[in-house]
Amino acid sequence: MMSEKHEPRLPEIAAELAAALARASFTADGVAAHLGPDATEALYRGEPGVVRHACGDSSRLSGLIRFFLLREPVGVDTLADLLSPTLALSLIDAHLATILPSGEAQVALDIRPHVIAGENRVIISDLDASMSEHVPGRDHVLGVGSASLSLLSATPCSPVETVLDLGTGSGVQAVAQAGCALEVVATDVHPRALDLAGATLAANGIGNVELREGSWFEPVKGQRFDRVVANPPFVVGLPEVGHVYRDSGLWLDDASKLVVGTAPEHLTPGGTAHILASWIHSVDGSWQSRVASWLPPTGVSAWVVQRDEVDPGLYVSTWLRDESVDPRSREGVARTTRWLRHFSEEGVQAIGFGWVFLRDIGDAPSEVTAESVAHPFTDPLGPEVEEYFARMEWLRGTSHNDVLDARYLVRPGLALEEVSVADAENGMGFAHRVTRVTRTDGPRFSHEIDETLRSVLAGLNPRGLSLGDVVGLWSASRGFDAAAADELAQSAAAAAVDLVRHGLLIPADIADLTVL
Repeated sequence: MMSEKHEPRLPEIAAELAAALARASFTADGVAAHLGPDATEALYRGEPGVVRHACGDSSRLSGLIRFFLLREPVGVDTLADLLSPTLALSLIDAHLATILPSGEAQVALDIRPHVIAGENRVIISDLDASMSEHVPGRDHVLGVGSASLSLLSATPCSPVETVLDLGTGSGVQAVAQAGCALEVVATDVHPRALDLAGATLAANGIGNVELREGSWFEPVKGQRFDRVVANPPFVVGLPEVGHVYRDSGLWLDDASKLVVGTAPEHLTPGGTAHILASWIHSVDGSWQSRVASWLPPTGVSAWVVQRDEVDPGLYVSTWLRDESVDPRSREGVARTTRWLRHFSEEGVQAIGFGWVFLRDIGDAPSEVTAESVAHPFTDPLGPEVEEYFARMEWLRGTSHNDVLDARYLVRPGLALEEVSVADAENGMGFAHRVTRVTRTDGPRFSHEIDETLRSVLAGLNPRGLSLGDVVGLWSASRGFDAAAADELAQSAAAAAVDLVRHGLLIPADIADLTVL
């Protein structure tokens, strides 16, 4: 009696393949060391010729790079030599590789090493246009793109019990959070995404992630989590779904509104949400007010950070290129016209993109800080988010007099900048223009200060005098009367609140709770 043929399952083969690739040093670090810095940069820029030149030798790792990353077809015997005969056949059976009419094997999915949350990982997704001509279909499942990297950098990896990864895609955020959470629930409306996420999790030996299929928050109805991470289909476009990974089918920025507005209902006490979002800049009010209106009146501390703001034309062209449509083509021109007409009819002047960070604060009135941070910085934002909420909690429970009575630490590394320009009036020398204090870490926040505030900041010490006492000494040294001294104290307290909000000053009471 013949035994029933065993059909290999994708997760099982993904795990076996990942182990074989790791043994061959086909990791993010191993590939970078093999290619060298210039070719590695070319890999990330999408320049296959440069990478091909750097791995033209006959080594096993070069062969794996050419097959998996450059997507070059190879003979089945060659693939068997690179992996093993059994594993090579399993890849074909599991549709990780396909047989071309020429009889050669070619990779069918994007199987790529990355460093995720400090660990060498393998992410399995659909092929993209990074290394070969490719037009993503409606069911395309993204790998690690710029949006994913942006959310990774802005999400803490501090220990928690439960995490929700809303819209997991290929499982990138779930992989990052699995190492710091006891349990992760990863959801997606797209069954194919869940299949590839399952393969990604298996490839990385991750067993504490539960995959659930469903729309938006439906799969976790009634549940709460310590941390919610969301990279939803936030593209602001026509109310239709051209690509599941980016188009919600909702009106304008309603997808972001839905996620931002619903996430607070799924947070445990003190829980946080980390959301990528887009919002329109409308003729009817500010973008800050628009995003704030999505939140409940009580229970949420929100920090909204706009990273980019683009005009409608650039926005449309960018997303057309994302799906490999040339804006110069007949199709590109027609779609641009239709998309921009929709924006014009709805009064869209620009589109903003960034992060929305939320923290549950119980029954307290909601508080929203919405700001643009367009200047460059490279530090990951995740640690800053946790410190931001610690600072806001301190401010929320602190009266005006408490601010003056507190002691402060001037943030280590804070830079004092004196800016002078050529003195046009005198025709020689330089005239002072502005004094600033600027963080040299995190989001590099900067505040202009005057000479008085400069002197006050210089007198602060976490084990020294309170802010009020430092201001009082400075006022006495200048011979201020009581009214002038009180006015200066009020001004210093207001300035201290802004400096604490942006982390230039750290209250001594919470210095040990921050990243310092």
